[in-house]
Amino acid sequence: MAKLHFKYGAMNSGKSDTLIKTAYNYEERGLKVAVVKPATDTKHDTDVTARAGYSRKADILVTPDTNLEKAVLALHDTACVLVDEAQFLSPEQISQLFRLAKQHDISVICYGLRADFQTKLFPGSERLFEVADNIEKLPTMCFCGSQAEFNTRKVDGKYVFTGDQVVIEKGDVTYDSLCGRCYVREGGTI
Repeated sequence: MAKLHFKYGAMNSGKSDTLIKTAYNYEERGLKVAVVKPATDTKHDTDVTARAGYSRKADILVTPDTNLEKAVLALHDTACVLVDEAQFLSPEQISQLFRLAKQHDISVICYGLRADFQTKLFPGSERLFEVADNIEKLPTMCFCGSQAEFNTRKVDGKYVFTGDQVVIEKGDVTYDSLCGRCYVREGGTI
């Protein structure tokens, strides 16, 4: 029986890199994969791109109206669905991925963030924590050398802790990951 997996980590934990390597491994064995990317993630257009520079074209670009179950089944003979930035999917779309695994025997591996820069769960991530068969944390390091747990937003090089949950490629907005101690030291509240 196929499973729904959620591999999450803070910013810079190698989620997209792992997705691209997983796609390569499946295809090397002659198995068809469907790479899924939310349209919300406007970086690199329709490509999933890792920090190291590797990239892979998405087979399905997901909008709020996309029925993922139907979109994947329309591709025919898919062995595995790989989802980048799964936190941006709706809870219903996560349920559609669950049905692909359980009713259509297609493995689904979702990669994404657990929480935003204010430590709030994303709706897609929350649903994955509720229904995923396997949940795996991908570790990354804070600047101080401790394991990073929290995503942070910087505007003009300064940490900010207020604003919209999702801001991508807008002016001087960047993201980072920090351990709990550094997150609080920089002004984050828990």
